[in-house]
Amino acid sequence: MRIDRVKFAAALARLDLNGNKLAEKAGVSRGTVTAVRTGKSCSKETAEKLAAVLGREIIEERS
Repeated sequence: MRIDRVKFAAALARLDLNGNKLAEKAGVSRGTVTAVRTGKSCSKETAEKLAAVLGREIIEERS
């Protein structure tokens, strides 16, 4: 799955989170957060974990 990088960054700022805090809250590695932040795709499970913390709007919708 793809995460919208702009919405991802906006959600981090809105919630005043950094990569380490997000990784801890979402239960993923810091490396995974960095990879997603730089535009790499991730598994549906990882996307759901991140969305649970940051909000569903971060997940790119496929058309």
